[in-house]
Amino acid sequence: MDQFIYQNPTRLIFGEGQVEQQLVAQLEPLGKKVLLVYGGGSIKRNGLYDEVIALLKTNGFIVSELEGVEPNPRLETVRKGIEQCRRDDVDVILAVGGGSVIDCTKAIAAGAKYDGDAWDFITKKVEVEDALPFGTILTLAATGSEMNAGSVITNWDTHEKYGWGSPHVFPTFSILDPQNTLTVPKDHTIYGIVDMMTHVFEQYFHSQQNTPLQERMCEAVLQTVIDTAPSLVENLNDVAHRETILYAGTIALNGSLQMGTRGDWASHNIEHAVSAVYDIPHAGGLAIIFPQWMRYHKEKGEQKLYQLATRVWNIDPSGKDKQQVVEEGIKKLESFWQSLGAPSRLKDYDIDESRLEEMAEKTMVNGPFGNFNKLQKEDVLSILKASL
Repeated sequence: MDQFIYQNPTRLIFGEGQVEQQLVAQLEPLGKKVLLVYGGGSIKRNGLYDEVIALLKTNGFIVSELEGVEPNPRLETVRKGIEQCRRDDVDVILAVGGGSVIDCTKAIAAGAKYDGDAWDFITKKVEVEDALPFGTILTLAATGSEMNAGSVITNWDTHEKYGWGSPHVFPTFSILDPQNTLTVPKDHTIYGIVDMMTHVFEQYFHSQQNTPLQERMCEAVLQTVIDTAPSLVENLNDVAHRETILYAGTIALNGSLQMGTRGDWASHNIEHAVSAVYDIPHAGGLAIIFPQWMRYHKEKGEQKLYQLATRVWNIDPSGKDKQQVVEEGIKKLESFWQSLGAPSRLKDYDIDESRLEEMAEKTMVNGPFGNFNKLQKEDVLSILKASL
């Protein structure tokens, strides 16, 4: 494995009733002027908004609000939040929602401390040097953004979508109560499950040697999600299953699985280009693209794909060559996601070949990409065509 330094400063507060017990205590050292950031209104329907507002106002916090963060959070909304922070002299931001809300909050927190435009650091033209402190109350198990320093923002004017990150945008604290995920509808529950699994896959496929513990940790998270997900999708009100999936989503991308390795992340880059053009659900795109990325790498990644098939999917290798076992493993993944209700082809989103060239071009903005195996434009086109 590679040399590494690991530090995660986010205080993770997990369990039922933790919003009421911990929110005020976590916010008070950070300041009294709070910007509350949330999405399309689900927190108002399920009562969480009222709970948070009551806690804040009863304890003397001055609250301004930014609502309507998009599922693929947009630069326009980030800019609006930055302006609110400056206008209201905000001390601390509170993100209440899923990964999109938290990703948007990270960009607002950094942008509020930067004199230029937030797109500068999202496109990596400048480094983030400071950010407002922020906390999160997570309502959707999916992205892991509640305990990492990454964010993805879309510029809809230019149809560009990029991931970025900075040590300055780790959440100060994150409160995870599985009760707050009970009202997540079936489709978003499925997308969250797919998303966290792809995060593990991205870290599983790396080129470093002597990483048996990291690989076993990845496999354990995948097996836990595979064992739990069907029962959760069947019974969305099962708090125990919600709790397991909620924790799995955090562990999948808080850095603990990738110590000493460099994950691939090519499939995410391809999907970002697709959803930048078509604005489809991120995890829906990943459910389509990732199996085709695996097929495209059957020879290069034969040993790791074989290991995944036998250890995670329990494929019996008796009487089969490695390529047969690998293909069975990929089919098992596709079948599993489809059994939950995830899409399997780009045509499920009415996407045809007309803009494949444009999407492939967008993936190449920083040149060849992918740490497991570098992809060129022609490779991306092949994967996209196979995904139609």
